[in-house]
Amino acid sequence: MDGTASLLTVAIVAAALVVRAALAELRDPGSTRARWAFASGTRAVTAGAVTAVVLGFVGWQHAGPGAVAWAVLAGALVAVVADRNPPEG
Repeated sequence: MDGTASLLTVAIVAAALVVRAALAELRDPGSTRARWAFASGTRAVTAGAVTAVVLGFVGWQHAGPGAVAWAVLAGALVAVVADRNPPEG
């Protein structure tokens, strides 16, 4: 797969996530702020940044600059998962 197709795929996935957040905001105003609160959590941002840097470095060496976009997307998804609070009880 060439770099252009890879970047387009990342853009489509990112757009789908933004549209999903926008639809949730229309259904329940204020919900998007809660969904994107991970961006202000130190633990989540650190985990996402480390993931993005490591995957970006490895991906750049093996697949070229197109892999950096995937690394950033993976870092954002790791930040979302790292921000989840464990269930109480």
